[in-house]
Amino acid sequence: MRAAIGKEVTNTLRDMELEARMRMQYEVEQFLYNEAALLDDRKFQDWIDLLTDDIHYWMPIRRTMNANQLNEEFTKPGDMAYFDDDKEVLKYRIARLDTGYAWAEQPPSRTRHLITNVRITNFEEKEIDVESNFHLYRSRLDTEEDSWFGKRCDRLRRVGSDLKIARRHIYLDQTVLLSTNLSSLF
Repeated sequence: MRAAIGKEVTNTLRDMELEARMRMQYEVEQFLYNEAALLDDRKFQDWIDLLTDDIHYWMPIRRTMNANQLNEEFTKPGDMAYFDDDKEVLKYRIARLDTGYAWAEQPPSRTRHLITNVRITNFEEKEIDVESNFHLYRSRLDTEEDSWFGKRCDRLRRVGSDLKIARRHIYLDQTVLLSTNLSSLF
């Protein structure tokens, strides 16, 4: 199911006490910031542990459309996408990076994930829907630099006392990607 872009905060969340909402906001932000640090430090095995077994990691392709066709700007689930991965595919991608034979990552990229505008849009018992903006900067070799900007729509799930990522839908602002590959994790 595609996450709504620009979804309003639900009444359930509004009805929570301010202190509880502030605690949840802080916990979610710290989770996302720690996740970004794991990716930037290339601690991919630790990152995989932040994912639920039923994760859906998806990045549709964005197309330039006229104003009256904006509902068709992104490809739909099941259509072409940059990523449409489950946990097994993500594990495979990580294992490939660890082999030293992934040409796109030899030598390894240096990344910096900047996460901003973190908004909790829905909360139901053990699941929290979160929207955030990102800037993923990557430098590689001496001259390669890439910047991707966009929005992530995540579903975080409480598993025991921990949060885990059950869904990540990534919406790039760019329609044309100038990078030579998409080996980074968003």
